[in-house]
Amino acid sequence: QDYYGKELQKLEDLKTNACVTSAGPLPKMVRDALERVHEEVVARYYGCGLVIPECLASCRILDLGSGSGRDCYLLSQLVGEQGHVTGIDMTEGQVEVAKKHIAYHMDKFGYQKPNVEFLQGYMERLRDAGLADESYDIVISNCVINLTPDKRAVLREAYRVLKPGGEMYFSDIYASQRLSEAVRKHRVLWGECLAGALYWKDLYSIAEEVGFSPPRLVTASPVTIGNKELEGITGDCRFVSATFRLFKVPGSNQARPGQVIYNGGIVGHEQELVFDASITFKEGEVVDVDAEMAAILQSSRFAEEFLIRTGEANTAAPQSCC
Repeated sequence: QDYYGKELQKLEDLKTNACVTSAGPLPKMVRDALERVHEEVVARYYGCGLVIPECLASCRILDLGSGSGRDCYLLSQLVGEQGHVTGIDMTEGQVEVAKKHIAYHMDKFGYQKPNVEFLQGYMERLRDAGLADESYDIVISNCVINLTPDKRAVLREAYRVLKPGGEMYFSDIYASQRLSEAVRKHRVLWGECLAGALYWKDLYSIAEEVGFSPPRLVTASPVTIGNKELEGITGDCRFVSATFRLFKVPGSNQARPGQVIYNGGIVGHEQELVFDASITFKEGEVVDVDAEMAAILQSSRFAEEFLIRTGEANTAAPQSCC
């Protein structure tokens, strides 16, 4: 709270490169939406790149660790006036910045009433903030889960508030090994998103334990620290910024391998939908999918965007390993 509320006043105050990883080219509608976000909100935002999933019209979205609200105001435009975005953050100063600009943005977007709200609270304890079971279509998070010592609680709470078929789409920093106590207790390294980085294999075991489908890697890029003193403390550990998507597939969904055809109906992704690092759906193209992928598409908000025939695949798609 001290680091993000007082010590950091702008992006340039960061002491490593961890939170300024390069993002890929952005769709025009995202670029345009970002230009309409207030400059103070953008200046006080310390996330990694952008965490913007597809197919958002009228969705209810929860942003964990929403900071000054940049992603929330961006998503506000993409879900439309019928959708809703909730941001929750533990830092009072950040939440104040976000709340201060609600009226500005609603006027800018032409909305009759606000479709965003900001809460001060902890992502490990969403129930304390009044967030009900199965109340959101999507949970996003932009490089902040590393800032909590209890990642399992965060994923458990995200799973609880997601509707059946809902998705957790989030970026975070991961480590190539479990970090030493000396690294984990280093104040600056913790604030810079490195000391709290999860060993990447632990994400898979925690997600399974909580009930999510296996994590699907969307993008990953190496993190360079860019600070000799701090590099000496982290030693030979390597860090990566990665975006994953996890789905809350209903237990009753016993999908089989099959074939799917993307109908091209998602705005901004009409020609192709890059679902993750190993699967891209092109409009009108028949794709064989395994049972896991078929279950995700059938139960999620993507169901209406695909023609899905289970039990008709020539061969089950191989399990990818990124």
